[in-house]
Amino acid sequence: MASVRFTVTPTKAEDLPGLSDTSPDISSRSGARVRFGSRESVNRSDPLSEASGGVTTGGGADTPDHSSVEQGDGNSKISSVYINNTHGVDDDDFYDRNLALFEEEMDTRPKVSSLLNRLANYTNLTQGAKEHEEAESIGEKKKASKSPQMGTFMGVYLPCLQNIFGVILFLRLTWVVGTAGVLQGLCIVFICCCCTMLTAISMSAIATNGVVPAGGAYFMISRSLGPEFGGAVGLCFYLGTTFAGAMYILGAIEILLMYIAPKAAIFESKQPEGEGAAMLNNMRVYGSICLLLMSLLVFVGVKYVNKLASIFLACVIVSIVSIYVGALVSAFKPPHFPVCMLGNRTISGHEIDDNQCAKTFLQIKEPVERVDNNFTIINENSTAGPTFDPSLAPALGEKTTYLWKHFCESPELNASCDKYFMSNNFSEIEGIPGLASGIISENLFSSYLSKGDVVEKGSLKSSLVAHPASTHQPYVFADITTSFTLLVGIFFPSVTGIMAGSNRSGDLKDAQRSIPIGTILAILTTSIVYLSSVVLFGACIDGVVLRDKFGDSVKGNLVVGTLAWPSPWVIVIGSFFSTCGAGLQSLTGAPRLLQAIAKDNIIPFLRVFGHGKANGEPTWALLLTALIAELGILIASLDLVAPILTMFFLMCYLFVNLACALQTLLRTPNWRPRFSYYHWTLSFLGMTICLALMFISSWYYAIVAMVIAGMIYKYIEYHGAEKEWGDGIRGLSLSAARYALLRLEEGPPHTKNWRPQVLVLLKLDEDAHVKSPRLLTFASQLKAGKGLTIVGTVVSGNFLQSYGEALAAEQTLKHLMDKERVKGFCQCIVAQKPREGISHMIQSSGLGGMKPNTVVMGWPHAWRQSEDPQSWKTFINTVRVTTAAHLALLVPKNISLFPSNSEPCTEGYIDVWWIVHDGGMLMLLPFLLRQHKVWRKCGMRIFTVAQMEDNSIQMKKDLATFLYHLRIEAEVEVVEMHDSDISAYTYERTLMMEQRSQMLRQMRLSKSDREREAQLVKDRNSMLRLTSIGSDDDDDTDGGERDRPTSSSGGGGGGSSEHHRRVQMTWTKEKTSQYRATHSGCSTPEGFRDMLSIRPDHSNVRRMHTAVKLNEVIVNKSHDARLVLLNMPGPPRNPEGDENYMEFLEVLTEGLERVLLVRGGGSEVITIYS
Repeated sequence: MASVRFTVTPTKAEDLPGLSDTSPDISSRSGARVRFGSRESVNRSDPLSEASGGVTTGGGADTPDHSSVEQGDGNSKISSVYINNTHGVDDDDFYDRNLALFEEEMDTRPKVSSLLNRLANYTNLTQGAKEHEEAESIGEKKKASKSPQMGTFMGVYLPCLQNIFGVILFLRLTWVVGTAGVLQGLCIVFICCCCTMLTAISMSAIATNGVVPAGGAYFMISRSLGPEFGGAVGLCFYLGTTFAGAMYILGAIEILLMYIAPKAAIFESKQPEGEGAAMLNNMRVYGSICLLLMSLLVFVGVKYVNKLASIFLACVIVSIVSIYVGALVSAFKPPHFPVCMLGNRTISGHEIDDNQCAKTFLQIKEPVERVDNNFTIINENSTAGPTFDPSLAPALGEKTTYLWKHFCESPELNASCDKYFMSNNFSEIEGIPGLASGIISENLFSSYLSKGDVVEKGSLKSSLVAHPASTHQPYVFADITTSFTLLVGIFFPSVTGIMAGSNRSGDLKDAQRSIPIGTILAILTTSIVYLSSVVLFGACIDGVVLRDKFGDSVKGNLVVGTLAWPSPWVIVIGSFFSTCGAGLQSLTGAPRLLQAIAKDNIIPFLRVFGHGKANGEPTWALLLTALIAELGILIASLDLVAPILTMFFLMCYLFVNLACALQTLLRTPNWRPRFSYYHWTLSFLGMTICLALMFISSWYYAIVAMVIAGMIYKYIEYHGAEKEWGDGIRGLSLSAARYALLRLEEGPPHTKNWRPQVLVLLKLDEDAHVKSPRLLTFASQLKAGKGLTIVGTVVSGNFLQSYGEALAAEQTLKHLMDKERVKGFCQCIVAQKPREGISHMIQSSGLGGMKPNTVVMGWPHAWRQSEDPQSWKTFINTVRVTTAAHLALLVPKNISLFPSNSEPCTEGYIDVWWIVHDGGMLMLLPFLLRQHKVWRKCGMRIFTVAQMEDNSIQMKKDLATFLYHLRIEAEVEVVEMHDSDISAYTYERTLMMEQRSQMLRQMRLSKSDREREAQLVKDRNSMLRLTSIGSDDDDDTDGGERDRPTSSSGGGGGGSSEHHRRVQMTWTKEKTSQYRATHSGCSTPEGFRDMLSIRPDHSNVRRMHTAVKLNEVIVNKSHDARLVLLNMPGPPRNPEGDENYMEFLEVLTEGLERVLLVRGGGSEVITIYS
């Protein structure tokens, strides 16, 4: 047979099939094989090479080209005549021949190769706004974005440095060192740096556990701890960032008004007491203007902010370098900044107008040769005054200095002056003694001051130390009361900003490598700078200058600036620009964070802030951010704003640590961070430090921050959109649930711990609507929101065909549970027969120790009139099943008359008829119902029945004592039931019941025969037919639910009353009429006569007597009760008496509006013991 050989040229290594040893007509050749799986592709340009000099076919014609290659979508496809494509299979399926077994599932379960291809092309996601799948589908439509190229240094290290170094370093660190001392200052810095370092370790673990989109801390916490924690902490982080913007702006304005342009102040006070208020007003005005300008800049375009960022970072680095250089230079040549002291008290340099730190000076009265004709200053207390010729002394006159006027009533030498002024002398000390001066020994220990205290130098002597200073005198005063805790709160913002790297994760080339290295290196760098700065400040600057917050003693210079080299202006200008830059960064980052939270749609009222300009800029979020920042600016004091943002940042860091610790301890399968240098103990230590710092710095701010976070958490829990992010809290819940369930399995629950774990059986109609929704209302009132509730229903049919119907039924139940505010689970079972479904549900519901112990089901409504006996048969079967399973059973009768949750009973009684003891359910249920607002105002009455031989008085006493020990308040009554003859009414009711049962049986049987006969006539129009008598399916025999799909909770019928067997026989007219005569008593007058001559069964008469008598008593005593609870008698052992059992229950509850039939589970549920 002729064969065709293909010349195959390898082009690229893809899994393309190659064909070999094939013939032109593969279908006509037996034993032909096609081999797939060659790693070569067919090239269209290569001609067919002929084997043995040529290829010949039947007619000697050339062999047609049996293979052509089509190029499309970047892959080669083969369109071959050898493949039978009659089923419309795509060429791709031809390639996937090795995976043909899975081809029907390819749409839901893609090939590994296509999955890996999608993952490899992953670049970045939108900022926490959409889930991964949505972002990927959107990404396919957009143009290919530029791949991120930023490395560790530019992408993480420098942004972190810029965010961490800030206003506190330049404006407050010297004051913190001077007030707390070098030792406590080191302690403050070390604690804060430890906190951020531990948080960075936890953050690195989370950030390297998968891809973190831009959104940083919020995204990490929300995906690790769930939407509730994520939303709460995300908003705290947002508020912290916003208030940080306000703090940076206030710092910039403070530098501007204090050190750059003091003359620019709008408000000025003539009185010393009003200077502080005037300064705050200046800060508010200028701060608001600055905030407006910055907001406009951010609104116009973030690209300008990003361009300025590098300039601002350069300013920070130059400023810090100048401090170090200045400290080293001061060891050899200290800068000259004299500080004037009166005794040991510091004098403000602003008040020394004539540069005279003295009480008086000598002035030349007349011109003399060799001496300047202006004046020669002689400091009264100076140790080294200017040299002059004693012969000139008569020409000199003593004058008072400018400082004299502040301490004395007049500038005259004989004026009355302040006592402290008179008893102490002026002296000048060097503000910057230098690194080699040994001044650090004086600055080692703390010197905390109260508001209004004078800044003093302890090493200088003074008399009248206790003499109070007046604010009118030119001292340097403390503006706030200081303490260790306050300084922690003020300093902590200077170590925040560690999230800057993780916020930029989308721009990094390798985020999982860069974030840990860059962040931890930045924290190490800043920690070293802060710790060394504390030591340098303590070693170079005098204590009084350090404690002088605004530099008044050094003529209003910035204290850090006095140490800087070559000029204080380096620090002043550098710090001004760096704080402005940090403020811009905060105003840029905060709105994006809010937009990410809003787009996640977990806080409904924030949705509007998810919208922005066409390019995605968050306009509305920026507006809200500016308004909140304005609140911070209106506070106007840097020292009051700093603790606020300290709280918010600490709370954020606390939850980052919690997230890491939780994921580590739970050992979630998805927890596989690339960063391996973490441990749960470190995370817990970081969390503890965060919590401690919150309460150390300001306990009332800490409580407020926690309350805000708690309110947001509860709001999201109740009103927010439900999100499933695979978070750690869900994992914690699973672990806790597993632990608790295993603990519950250890033994049966003690009577004291018994509570109704309810399985509510609901029935759905043809339209999948719940027939008796009040059953669920009643269950919710019984539970009062506590314990386990399972709501179940049964769908008739085959599971494979009825799965969609079951899901719809489940959704209906969930909707009803939400409407009734029932916390619980729903379960829908598909079964061929409702009674089987209910049996399966009762057996399988729950898990471990959390199985239902009580079944709530509805009474079969109008069961007498129903042509379908399945409803009441199912009911009785369910009663039997619950009894067999040792479960309690509650059957509310006339459920439609029960009150809804919005109809509380204002008065009335819940009556309990305690006829037999079955575990104390009757006592416990009214108590549980009265916990709910609907039944709270109802009283409780307990009735019990005494026979002739009982002592009713003693019974009442015993019952009252029993209730007293049970701690249940109720009225007690014993009802005596005397023996009496069976009344004619009872006999008549029994007779009617039995006659009715007999008649219904005959009618059902004859109806079933008629239907069967009609069907057979239709099928075979002949006299001799083949049919079957009886059926395997008792539902069909009873005219049950063959065709109509129902969902039942009322259940699915009891055991069959007849032993069915399939009999096949040939029928004739004679046999048919004979069968009719024997089986249909109603069809002949004799049949009616037989039915009328029925004598009622003795046991039925006795049961009816009990029902009638009890009903009389109950109606007499409880006709006005809001609810009657009654023992439910058990069903008869013989299934033939089922219909009579229903009749007994009807008679027992006749004339009562609301009845709850109660059947205990056989175990004690209430105890008198504690």
